[in-house]
Amino acid sequence: MARKFFGTDGVRGKANTYPMTADMALKIGAAAGRYFRNDGSNGHRVVIGKDTRLSGYMFESALTAGLTSTGMNVLLLGPIPTPGVGLLTTSMRADLGIMISASHNPACDNGVKFFGPDGFKLSDEAEMEIEALLEGEIIPAQATNIGRAKRIDDGRFRYAERLKGTFPAGMRLDGLKVVVDCANGAGYKVAPEVLWELGATVIPVGTAPDGFNINEGCGSTAPRTAAETIVTHGADVGICLDGDADRVMILDEKGIVADGDQIMGLFASRWAEKDRLQGGTLVATVMSNLGLERFLNDKGLALLRTNVGDRYVVEAMRAGGYNLGGEQSGHIVMTDYATTGDGLLAGLQFLSAMVETGKRASELCRVFETVPQVLKNVRYEAGADPLSAGAVQAAISSAEASLVGKGRLLIRKSGTEPLIRVMAECVDDTLLGQVVDGIVAEVEAVAKISA
Repeated sequence: MARKFFGTDGVRGKANTYPMTADMALKIGAAAGRYFRNDGSNGHRVVIGKDTRLSGYMFESALTAGLTSTGMNVLLLGPIPTPGVGLLTTSMRADLGIMISASHNPACDNGVKFFGPDGFKLSDEAEMEIEALLEGEIIPAQATNIGRAKRIDDGRFRYAERLKGTFPAGMRLDGLKVVVDCANGAGYKVAPEVLWELGATVIPVGTAPDGFNINEGCGSTAPRTAAETIVTHGADVGICLDGDADRVMILDEKGIVADGDQIMGLFASRWAEKDRLQGGTLVATVMSNLGLERFLNDKGLALLRTNVGDRYVVEAMRAGGYNLGGEQSGHIVMTDYATTGDGLLAGLQFLSAMVETGKRASELCRVFETVPQVLKNVRYEAGADPLSAGAVQAAISSAEASLVGKGRLLIRKSGTEPLIRVMAECVDDTLLGQVVDGIVAEVEAVAKISA
């Protein structure tokens, strides 16, 4: 059965445009409530967090109405990072956790992410069952069984204490000057607070949300402002979060960015040295650089690749008993500490490595040489299938043959937009360009014919 509403990370879209409307959010809340309150009792709970988008107020109210209409009791956390919702879902003994956020997307977008009672994101099967409920008539609770809503004022502080508890006992950040870019998002209060409480000199960026400026020229997808701030203030390191603070980019003392692959490579090698890396394996997606795989293999470690999406990384980690995984985009998942990607947690782990080794950020940010990588997107008419065309298949086969022993090719459809993503890696820059451009040209030609 094909998904109609849920993508790779919940439901997402432009606010006030289907399916991200208040009416739809109410129905989603009611469907989720009916799915989890399936025994008629009144003790079921759901926690709801959000980032700083203006539309968050609308969706928070609509979801609350839908959930309480089916007898669920709602605990409202207000602005809090996505990993905080995962944490509090379990610590508050809730049946369901909901995060209202479109992550790194612009302010006009929003989304709804779901966590199960174990703090992990809902499975595909559970989401499909909620979709099925959405398609039918949702039976409301009796008037005497309508749920209650309550605002929780200390959720951020509970999350902060958990974060500090993951930092090595007795270690402090005294003497470190840290730029933290919160993307005007969910981490705008908690991230500077935690770093300051651990002893760092904190230079905050992106901590003045107005409902519209989330991810705007700041955060993990736009680290230039943080880089300039590092150089201006002579900072030792930068931590760039995204809008819901579940991903991170680390910047060294020169403002140079290290992506998720470099961070995962560092953590994997350090954890392996301490016999902490379960199964000697790092879990990452098909997008992670070939250089990371070679780096790990040289150390006798394995890289297990999954489909794109941190939920698929986590599923593979749980299935195999692994404790470290993530994405090139900066989702770093450490199941010893958290149930989902946590940008600030990853930042703290990096800072602890700086303190423990006495090395500068630049010495830790680049643990392997990346293999040149090119990614291009081709938009096509919704409903078309350019990848099935003979000319495109021939171009892909030819490219794969030319890359044998030199690199790799990845062609996939986006899970959220009508885009074909063409990615290749190769030690030969000239061949790399030829391979990608050749496939892109064929896909574009077919897409124009289909349109």
